[in-house]
Amino acid sequence: MPTPEEVRALLSRIPYPGWSRDIVSLGLVRSVEVDGETARIALETTGRGADVVEQVRRAIREALAGAGITRVEFRSVAKGPVPLPTAGTHPAAGGRGATPGGAEPGPAARPGPPPTVQPKVKRVLGVASGKGGVGKSTVAVNLAASLALAGRKVGFLDADIYGPSAPLMFDLEGKKPEEQDEKGRLVPLEAHGVHVMSAGFFLERDTALIWRGPLVAGFVRQLITDVAWDGLDDLVIDFPPGTGDAQLTISQALQMDGVLIVTTPNDLALVDAVKGVTMFRKVEVPILGIVENMAWFECPNCGERHRIFGGGGPEAAAERLGTRVIARIPIDPEVVAESDRGIPTVISRPDSPAARAYAELARELLAVEGKA
Repeated sequence: MPTPEEVRALLSRIPYPGWSRDIVSLGLVRSVEVDGETARIALETTGRGADVVEQVRRAIREALAGAGITRVEFRSVAKGPVPLPTAGTHPAAGGRGATPGGAEPGPAARPGPPPTVQPKVKRVLGVASGKGGVGKSTVAVNLAASLALAGRKVGFLDADIYGPSAPLMFDLEGKKPEEQDEKGRLVPLEAHGVHVMSAGFFLERDTALIWRGPLVAGFVRQLITDVAWDGLDDLVIDFPPGTGDAQLTISQALQMDGVLIVTTPNDLALVDAVKGVTMFRKVEVPILGIVENMAWFECPNCGERHRIFGGGGPEAAAERLGTRVIARIPIDPEVVAESDRGIPTVISRPDSPAARAYAELARELLAVEGKA
């Protein structure tokens, strides 16, 4: 009968599904024991789908059968968070990439078709913007917190792979999701009554990612399929700015109930907001409305409103696009400070004008659901 070392040598010839690297070098084989014609193998299965695990087990049985092993007993080991891939010689990346560490990609962002299983949630809401710097993530975080305050069970998916902000804005920096459900999916972290998942949980704060589109799409799919979202009333998705791979991947992978487009009133932001509306309509995602952020600044001394970025643009754009301005959020310097402290404004200052605007947006969306 083969020794444990010889069994490992045989297993090192088995490639991980879809990859050139083998299951031993990737760290899936945690331990090997041999007792006569029986091999007991511990496999690290964190974040890997049941179909992939079964493919690996089948390949192991076939590889060991020729060595006289008639029975293979498997033990699943879950340790640590889902491994984050790095750009490199990924088979779907179209060539060589570059990373800070130059590491070869792990199996997390495996290529493949979009997932076909919809998370068992009542409603999927997107928050998007045509360009960065318009306060989209702040709107998304406060919307999620407002829905949670209204008694909803809410999830928050930070889909911005290059610039994840959820760890900071939910006061979860330095924390990593470790717990798994009975299906081996990662359980999101929780803050302010919201269940949160973000690529930022797997990155050092100052790490820069240099990924091609297939890597982004693969990891975004994993944030959908390998995370325990089931049982939510609302899943709020904070899209990255623009109209790129993450938006297309999620729009094609999920049956979304609608998306909000966040913009500031100035013309440059509105031009990009229109592009965002057009893109989501092309992939048949309903537009719930335009959120006019930084709509005005109210003088704390005299109470007069000043439209720093101008006015009227969002209404005209909404009318032209056949949608509406669903919310107007005033400029409030304290909102930025609260975001940096990881406390949504609707929790820290619920009676402030900004918090009331976020809460009204949540009520509008609840009313929309009630009419569906």
